[in-house]
Amino acid sequence: MFVDRVKVHVKAGKGGDGIVAFRREKYVAYGGPSGGDGGDGGDVVFMVDEGKTTLLNLRYNQKIAAEPGGKGKTKKMHGARGADCVVKVPLGTIVKDMKSGRIIADLTHKGQREVIAKGGKKGKGNFHFKSSKNTAPQYAELGAPGEELDIQVELKVLADVGLVGFPSVGKSTLLSVVSKARPEIAEYHFTTLAPNLGMVQVPDGRSFVMADLPGLIEGASEGKGLGHQFLRHIERCRVIIHVVDMGSHDGRDPLEDYKIINEELANYEYRLMERPQIVLANKMDLEKAKENLERFKKAYPEVEVFETTTIIAEGLEPVLYRAADLLETTPQFPLFNDAEVDEEAEGVLYKFEPEKPAYEIRNLGNGDWEIVGDEIERSFKMSKLDNEEDFMRFARKMRKMGIDQALRDAGCQDGDTVVICNIEFEFME
Repeated sequence: MFVDRVKVHVKAGKGGDGIVAFRREKYVAYGGPSGGDGGDGGDVVFMVDEGKTTLLNLRYNQKIAAEPGGKGKTKKMHGARGADCVVKVPLGTIVKDMKSGRIIADLTHKGQREVIAKGGKKGKGNFHFKSSKNTAPQYAELGAPGEELDIQVELKVLADVGLVGFPSVGKSTLLSVVSKARPEIAEYHFTTLAPNLGMVQVPDGRSFVMADLPGLIEGASEGKGLGHQFLRHIERCRVIIHVVDMGSHDGRDPLEDYKIINEELANYEYRLMERPQIVLANKMDLEKAKENLERFKKAYPEVEVFETTTIIAEGLEPVLYRAADLLETTPQFPLFNDAEVDEEAEGVLYKFEPEKPAYEIRNLGNGDWEIVGDEIERSFKMSKLDNEEDFMRFARKMRKMGIDQALRDAGCQDGDTVVICNIEFEFME
């Protein structure tokens, strides 16, 4: 089964908790705190595996989690780091955050690894909090939670040249003749339901990857027929070979077919019509082919047309030379907009991410206030609140972040209720 789009829930490992411990050894007076740190949580990592051609393994494994870090130990010993969860995916996979739509990773290189969800930070043991004022701290940090998000994993086949055209115009036959690929070929529409790739060798020694893509119909850019399932796979192609049934084998008008396919390419979101296009007039052995070709050249005099009969491999060599020449002068087309990418250099993708405030104060009315934000929520979840020392330490942290003053500036008064992570506190001096 060819699977090219899957929704997955990923959860990185929680950081290990630090512990409270004291050194107690004979003849060692005032041994002091010795609670060790926890271990960092494991990451969820996606890695390219060239042996894979589909996302089928993710279809049946839609919840992915990495190991949590181990707890700290006595004698200042650290807990073990949680093991990463490595997920193998095909070349050409894109990972998107479903909530924001942000592209997290674009896996286009052999052996490429990308961290999709970062493991939680380890909690510190009590020996970190020793000071001249507090020589025996009874406090240790909890580990931070790992990142958790819903992602959409998409496969966009990595091919240099893509074949487009109506169903049954001869795309699969063309691929089978010029490469060792063996796509299914039959006399009915939509024989090809999944992209097929083949390595094409040009007689002068050059080579490129060609993709036989499922046939288009009118309205494909709006999702009709195979719709976006087809168009998604041509986004990475640098050159398009537009195969036209010039013999009108199915009774369609080749001029109208050419116009409809180009309209669907133009209506798609990734500027497919900016790619150089080679027009291949196929089935020239049929009775009406010569007449239709003359009409086509009159209607589109600026278009270079190659006459072929793919079933007997006639006229294909000039097409391969032309495709190889275009590939040498055509750069890669970006799959991202300016809001998603700042710069692409040396194979590293730099994504634009707006800076988030440390916290946000919301007035819920009737003397109720809520504090939200990634930084304050992470600090709260890493804080033990078991005794007075724990509460005082968290209060000092909030004051250092400027939350006390921000609440007062917003109108919060003594006795009001402040909510953090669904836990209520009374605001007072």
